[in-house]
Amino acid sequence: MQPLDVDEPATVGPYRLLGRLGSGGMGRVYLGRSAGGRTVAVKIVHPHFALDEQFRARFQREVAAARRVGGAWTAPVLDADPDAAVPWVATAYAAGPSLAAAVSDTGPLPPHTVRALGAGLAEALTAVHELGLVHRDVKPSNVLLTLDGPLLIDFGIARAMDGTASLTSTGVSVGSPGYMAPEQILGKGATAAADVFSLGAVLAYAATGEPPFPGDSSAALLYKVVHEEPELHAMGGELRALAAACLTKDPASRPTPTEISHRLAPEGAARLVTGGWLPGALVEQVSRSAVQLLNLDTGEAVRSGPVPFESPAETESSVRGLGAGRGSGSVGFDRPGEMGSSVRGSGPVPVDTPAKTEPPASASAASATDAGAFGPPPAMNPAEPAPPPPGEPTVVPAQRDAPPPGRISVSMAAAATPVEGARGRRLSCTVVLAVAGALAAGTLGLGVLLRPWSHQDEDKGAGSAPSHSQAPTAASSTATGGTGAPDTSPTPGTIPARYLGTWQGQATALDGNLPIGTFRLTVHRAGVGEELGRLTQTDQLGGVCTDILTLKQVTGTNLVATSTGAKGNHGGCDPAAHQIELTPVGDDLKYTSDSSAEGNPVSRLSKVG
Repeated sequence: MQPLDVDEPATVGPYRLLGRLGSGGMGRVYLGRSAGGRTVAVKIVHPHFALDEQFRARFQREVAAARRVGGAWTAPVLDADPDAAVPWVATAYAAGPSLAAAVSDTGPLPPHTVRALGAGLAEALTAVHELGLVHRDVKPSNVLLTLDGPLLIDFGIARAMDGTASLTSTGVSVGSPGYMAPEQILGKGATAAADVFSLGAVLAYAATGEPPFPGDSSAALLYKVVHEEPELHAMGGELRALAAACLTKDPASRPTPTEISHRLAPEGAARLVTGGWLPGALVEQVSRSAVQLLNLDTGEAVRSGPVPFESPAETESSVRGLGAGRGSGSVGFDRPGEMGSSVRGSGPVPVDTPAKTEPPASASAASATDAGAFGPPPAMNPAEPAPPPPGEPTVVPAQRDAPPPGRISVSMAAAATPVEGARGRRLSCTVVLAVAGALAAGTLGLGVLLRPWSHQDEDKGAGSAPSHSQAPTAASSTATGGTGAPDTSPTPGTIPARYLGTWQGQATALDGNLPIGTFRLTVHRAGVGEELGRLTQTDQLGGVCTDILTLKQVTGTNLVATSTGAKGNHGGCDPAAHQIELTPVGDDLKYTSDSSAEGNPVSRLSKVG
């Protein structure tokens, strides 16, 4: 989770924002809390989209469709205001990593966990399809692993099967390479059978740690989905047979979600989840996230009603906690599908009415992340403001910038740690693909980047002014013959302590229009011409590229280095040398690159070690 920038809202509707979880194709996602203490994920559309009447109508349909979805294995919509100047929607927030992050971090899941996962997702799809909806983007990053079972999230591109609420233009496919059904890729439309195909691919990924259609480019992935058989050799027994049945090319030959759930869990998915369904490492991770949620300071409630969206975050003095979590159980609807139902107990606020100042009071939670999904937040250290130079007035920072005294401040990393030797880089972002008989993709350095096919974007990392290095005292300056004025310039050719350590954050390319995964940077002391550290780039499916950074210049405002691909990289990584810059932004570092071949990647990196 990233701290709020000064130009970001402090509250949205009845929810006070605690931090930024990420960004997607429609807008940004924030961690929020109601006056009653409920933790939610608030998705706010980009303001320029809000000016588009077609988009606004589409958003309203999406919210109405998502509001109809409810059940034990889906994350419910709790509140929304599609008619606001800047439309927003709030969902329950869940403490738990995405399936993509969990597998990348700990490896394939055990068979019992895969069975429970498949049964829960199949039951979720059964409920979705009974409403006449199709999810259309079932993939590892849209599945959260919680102690209470799997959650299927991000119904932002679900649509009515009767075609009356199509969310895309004719001939355009929406989905993720490697998890889209063949009929989706060929522009023939998506039915319930397309979700089953995607479910089969998700089960194969969970059981083997690899997607069933591997490839280093989106074009290769899409071609394999349409023309080749899935690679399931690492699976065995009934799970392999079931995955193969789901991944057949003929939609009519695939099993239904009901048949899948009966094959995996004749007595229901809940029976498999009861008594523990996650391996120990994931149980520990989720439990710590839940504890972290309890440590979030609720701060003072807003006394005079919610602050408008335009209010900058700097006007809010309440504590911004760092972390995420989820209470027990999932949140349901009192009367799903009916508009204007009253709020009772833990039920949601109707989405067709203005936001109430008394939000739902339940303590369940759900979220986001991969670029465009309500996934788990990336790790982030608590902010620690540096002391001001002598002669300047001491300013007490806003409470959100530091944990309150006596409280525990723990950051959980739900994102996977890059693993050397992983398969080639693959991109699992949601893409908009016009299929006219030929599939094309551009392969750009940091992995395989989809050119303007992608309509997603993530936070570009713009932030506050860089922090200054601590000035010497007036006494020491006078003793050395100076005038007493501090000299903040670093010694030429040395790396200030401000840059040292391990940094991590999400990255985008093509002016923020394309999410390209996670950057992890290590910086150690070095002189000009020496290696200062390495940058590891991990895409959403675990493909890894490593760049070696050589110090070129240190100025008073930034650090300049030459970045060159490591010899052990796979063919999808760019080996060419290019220049990168690291610029302090608050407590973070902003990474920029001049490599046009890679889409000029940008990332805001938070210190994690």
